[in-house]
Amino acid sequence: MNILFAFPLALLLGLTGTPGAYADPGHHHDAAPFAAADSPRRLSDGSVFLPKPTQRQIDVRTQPVARAELPITVELAGRIVMDPNAGGVVQALVGGRLAPGPKGLPYPGQTVKKGELLAYVRPEADGDGRSLAASRLQRLRALSDTVPRKTIEAAEAAVASERLTAPVGGVIASARAVSGQVVAPGEALFEVVDPRRVLVEALAYDLALAGDVDAAYLAAGDVRLPLKPLGAARSLRDQALPLVFRGEGAGFAALAIGQSVRVFVQRRARVSGLRVPAAALARNPANQTVVWVKLEPERFAPRPVTVEPLDGVSVAVTSGLQPGDRVAVQGVPLINAIR
Repeated sequence: MNILFAFPLALLLGLTGTPGAYADPGHHHDAAPFAAADSPRRLSDGSVFLPKPTQRQIDVRTQPVARAELPITVELAGRIVMDPNAGGVVQALVGGRLAPGPKGLPYPGQTVKKGELLAYVRPEADGDGRSLAASRLQRLRALSDTVPRKTIEAAEAAVASERLTAPVGGVIASARAVSGQVVAPGEALFEVVDPRRVLVEALAYDLALAGDVDAAYLAAGDVRLPLKPLGAARSLRDQALPLVFRGEGAGFAALAIGQSVRVFVQRRARVSGLRVPAAALARNPANQTVVWVKLEPERFAPRPVTVEPLDGVSVAVTSGLQPGDRVAVQGVPLINAIR
């Protein structure tokens, strides 16, 4: 080959490269080939790859589990009721027109002291009627030597305004009173409760449960509130036996009278299981209850489990886990959502 033509040909091949040096379609040397591999993803065996930076970002927490003898627990539907020794109802003894007290009519949520004046009930509906009752009382008092004392007292009651006072110290739970309202005798106008002392009533369809209560708890969000068993009724309600518990403490102040709650009654019998926070439970696509077990520093696997209620905050896992397994207890919904 002529040297004059060989040099331009070599230069051309050096600039363009040989045909075998071309990249495959879609492959670029300037791209980061491992960027996708470092992102959270569901693996082919159903486990989840979760890098450490992502674990810190979604605040994943794990804890080991250990086998223990846990109480057999029954979950009951209950409701908050007024403690008759720490609450009361304010009713009118006589009919008349309602008038506010010196501080005005109390509103729901207002704190009152025992004996505090809440309102007046004026027996007469109008001024003329009241004047007639006052004139009649004056005449009876002038004839006090011949008129029975009870007649004079009845006339005095017709003139005097009834004082409605708080029967206990606490908080106004409900108020059905408006200034100028005409009330009937026996009409309930206010309810006063001590929010730190309430009763919890739960319905048990297993009548034997009344004599087999070891402990009881009320679940309020992530907080477990202890209950003290007081006893059981002796008459059925909707074919269920009402069980009564007492709750005391600041945790009960956020609950309202009549509110529906979940009550967990622990029997004296025990079952072998592993205590796991209820927040660790999730549902897989087959609607099975699962927990996420940490197999490796960046790999989590779902384990179908069988659980029993424990106290509303924790559950007892009876199958599906082994002692020593490290279970995710925080950030579980985000792990379960990775696809």
